[in-house]
Amino acid sequence: MIKRRLRKKRTQESKKHIGQVPGTLIYTGKKSDKDFQVECFDYTKDHIEESILLNIEDAINYKETDSVTWINVDGLKHTDKIEDIGKQYDLHPLVLEDIVNTSQRPKIDEYEDYLFVVLKMLYYDDEENIVIEQVSVILGKNYVLTFQESEGDVFGSIRERLRLANGRIRGLKSDYLMYALIDAIVDNYFSIIETLGYKIEDLENELFSGNAKEEINAEVQQLKREILKVRRAIFPLREIINRIEKGDHPFIYKRTITFYRDIYDHLIQVSENIDIYREMIWSLMDMYMTTISNRMNEVMKVLTIIATIFIPLTFIAGIYGMNFEHMPELKYRYGYFVLLGLMILMFLAMLYYFKRKKWL
Repeated sequence: MIKRRLRKKRTQESKKHIGQVPGTLIYTGKKSDKDFQVECFDYTKDHIEESILLNIEDAINYKETDSVTWINVDGLKHTDKIEDIGKQYDLHPLVLEDIVNTSQRPKIDEYEDYLFVVLKMLYYDDEENIVIEQVSVILGKNYVLTFQESEGDVFGSIRERLRLANGRIRGLKSDYLMYALIDAIVDNYFSIIETLGYKIEDLENELFSGNAKEEINAEVQQLKREILKVRRAIFPLREIINRIEKGDHPFIYKRTITFYRDIYDHLIQVSENIDIYREMIWSLMDMYMTTISNRMNEVMKVLTIIATIFIPLTFIAGIYGMNFEHMPELKYRYGYFVLLGLMILMFLAMLYYFKRKKWL
C-alpha cells in the first residue's frame, strides 16, 4: 500500500511537467499556504542596511551597487513573483523552473553572469521527523539570491554576524557570503547525523537488553529510510563543492577557495558517518532477526524438554493402561504407589540430567 502511494505521488508530480513548455514555473512543493516575503541585507565593511522589500521592483536597486547584497526569498508557491525577480536579475527560465521544482537533485549550473546552486537544508520538526527543504542559491558579482519554500532556516547565525560585523563576512565579497550560507547548511548536517547516531544507539541497547518491543522492527525500518533520505540529500553536494573548488569562475576568488575546501572536508566526514550508520542499521536488522530466532529457539527448547520428559511417563502409563487380565502388578496392593514413585523419580532424574547438560 505504501509503495502504491509513493508511486502515485511521483506519477502526479511528473504529470505536472508533461506537455509543458520548458521554463514553465510549476511549484511542486507542499507548503502552499506560506506567505511571500523578500528579506534584504545590503552591506559593506562599515555599513549595513536590513529591510523587508514590500515591492519586488525594489530588488533591482541592489543589482549593480558596490556593496554586497543578500536577498532571501520565502514562498515558492508565488511563481509570478519569482518570475518577476528572475526578470530583474536576468535569470534563465530553466533556472526559475528549477527553483520552484522542490524535488530537484542538488546541482550546480554555471552561467555567464552568475552561478546557480541547488542544495537541501535538513532539520527535525517538533515530532522528530526529518524535514528536507530545498534551497536555491544564485551567486552574482555583488549579490546572492536565496530561495526557500517558507520562513525559517539555519541562517540565523549569519544574520547575527552581518548585524554585529563579526568575523570576516562584512569585509569580503559575495562569494564568501555564499560560502557562509552553504557552510551553515552543512554544519546543521552534523546535528542531524548526531541525532541519528543517538537513535541507533537507543535501538541497539534495546535489542541487547532483550526487552525489545514488537514495533521495534518498524522503528528500524523508519530509521533506515531516514538515513537513505539524508544520504540522497548530502552526497551530491560533494560534487557541487568539488566543481566550485576546481572551477574558474570570475565571481569566486582564490582566497575563498580554501573555505570551500573546508566544506568539502566536512562533507567527507558527514558522508563517512552516514555510511557507518547505514551499516549499523543493517546490523540492527540482522540483530533483530537473530533475537526473534533466539526467542523461538527458547520456546522450542522448553516444549521439547517437556515432551521428552513425558515420553517415558506416557510409555509406563500406556503399558499399565492396556487392561490385560493377566498382569502381575495389577493385583499388587502397593503397585499404584510404586509406579507413581517410579514416574516421579524418572522425572527428577531427567531434570537433573538436563541441568548437567545445561539444556535448562
